[in-house]
Amino acid sequence: MTTEQQTKPYFVSACLIFTFLFLSYSASVSADEEENEREFDYLENSEKGPSHWGDLKMEWSACKNGVWQSPIDLSGQRVKIVNKAGELKKTYKPCDAILRNRGHDISLKWHNCDAGLININGTEYSLQQVHWHSPSEHTINGARYALELHMVHHSTDPNFNHSVAVIGLLYKLGAPDAFLSKLITNVTSMADEVQEREVGVIDPNMIGIDGKKYYRYIGSLTVPPCTEGVIWTMSR
Repeated sequence: MTTEQQTKPYFVSACLIFTFLFLSYSASVSADEEENEREFDYLENSEKGPSHWGDLKMEWSACKNGVWQSPIDLSGQRVKIVNKAGELKKTYKPCDAILRNRGHDISLKWHNCDAGLININGTEYSLQQVHWHSPSEHTINGARYALELHMVHHSTDPNFNHSVAVIGLLYKLGAPDAFLSKLITNVTSMADEVQEREVGVIDPNMIGIDGKKYYRYIGSLTVPPCTEGVIWTMSR
């Protein structure tokens, strides 16, 4: 993409959106209890839906009582606009990955190797996994985007207060995205059941987060336990 194009939302084809939407609701159970997929869902009328997350477990109380919760509208006062691309220092590396249909979303997790890191204000965060939400969780001036990608990083210093950093990317419908297109065959074939699959070496550098402008704020995980203190950096 040209420098001018990088200031605009990234584009993804309609067929990819439909695939991710279908996967978000196609399975009712999860293969990974560590991530709590069996214990919550996204259905507003469900007893396990977002409005009830904070009541399901004591350790999830932040979902109900937290003061720095995510997602938010990025035009709000909590958000700082970071205009220099140099503020986002990343050193990603190709690494073996596993693609997972977790029931409520699709994730790509790098395993048994080092996929690299980002440096935010002198603190290093190692890349753990990527997942998608459709439609987007964050909004800008009230507008919701077709798809939102989250790159989840953990601090290499376990004693640091802000131990999680998430890099987000917002997509609009349009021409196919190179990174998603690389995964689409495997994603489509996993639509009918919760499962995971090795997909070989995946290069995180293919994810187009090199914009001229970023939105930065302190928020939370967007799923239980809704832990606060997450550093969010959103690109579009």
